[in-house]
Amino acid sequence: MAQIITLNSGYHNNDLVAASARLTEQGSWKKQRIVYIIPTGDKIMAEAYLSHRNLIFPPNQAMVPILIKGAEVGAAFQTAIDAVLANPGLREFEYFFTIEHDNIPPTGTEVLRLIKAMETHPEYATISGLYWTKGEGGVPQIWGDIKDPVQNFRPQTPIPGQVIECYGLGMGFALYRMSMFRELEAKKVPKPWFKTSARILTTREWGRRISTSGGRWLGPTDSAAPSIATRSSATSETIVASGSQL
Repeated sequence: MAQIITLNSGYHNNDLVAASARLTEQGSWKKQRIVYIIPTGDKIMAEAYLSHRNLIFPPNQAMVPILIKGAEVGAAFQTAIDAVLANPGLREFEYFFTIEHDNIPPTGTEVLRLIKAMETHPEYATISGLYWTKGEGGVPQIWGDIKDPVQNFRPQTPIPGQVIECYGLGMGFALYRMSMFRELEAKKVPKPWFKTSARILTTREWGRRISTSGGRWLGPTDSAAPSIATRSSATSETIVASGSQL
């Protein structure tokens, strides 16, 4: 049977109002330069490397990757931010992004989702993708019930489609406003600013708010979680946040 085919104005032009609103929400029209930090040992697993290569960053914006090899995770991130702040160009970037070598982002769009969450929530200084502690009985790295006035680090339940404010985050997939670090430097806040320990150090101690995006699940390479959670069509849209705008 013959088909009648006509040209249309294009996917985005079909609803120009919605497309323009999306660009405004994402903030892609303004500077969104990113310094991308990866702490690692001698090797990165092939699956993790491939997923990192698949990450999408804002188009026509600077993205500078820095690999810190052979350092404990917290020390690696502190070394990285010290080097970035010492660089006249990099210190003026908008974002500092941390990803650990064993996390597997499932779709490639997670960084863009974090940036959109940052644009939507200027009150947060840090927002993390949702990921879990490793192994059987793992919990989401959403540390602390913010509704409890007594600081605590009890793991909280993700809520699909919501940004969840908390007292502390994991550092394995997080986006930070560079302006926060410049202010910490200017105020001579004692270091280390990044620290891995039984006591979780949070940006709330510096008067900043943080949260987790109730969004895509990020899988550690040796996670015991089921495959449906580790890849592709995870329906949970959570973001975790912690730390407020300057």
